[in-house]
Amino acid sequence: MRHRNKNKIFKRQAAPRKALMENLAVSLVLYEKIVTTEPKAKALRPLVERLITRGKVKSIYNKQLLTRVLPDKKAVQKILDVLAPKYKDRKGGYCRIIKISQRLGDGAKMAQIELV
Repeated sequence: MRHRNKNKIFKRQAAPRKALMENLAVSLVLYEKIVTTEPKAKALRPLVERLITRGKVKSIYNKQLLTRVLPDKKAVQKILDVLAPKYKDRKGGYCRIIKISQRLGDGAKMAQIELV
């Protein structure tokens, strides 16, 4: 039985969906605030929070894991050098999703996801 699929599909094959999430994660890490559709923001939040939590413990293995997920070296360095020390005392909840108005073209629900 397939009750509720935990992962969002976004009507894409696996490889384009993975690339979409990687690129959204890189943008969020680098710019700390992006505007996207609400389902994409909800799917992105757990990924970015896991990456920041992983970056809190500085080790070669964690850096390798971050490099596997994020294709951009600047984003990996920012997680390790800036974001992880910033959220050192915080247990979780590094991202905030704020719902904004609908997109004019197709009426899609838009949201702003930002790092707290």
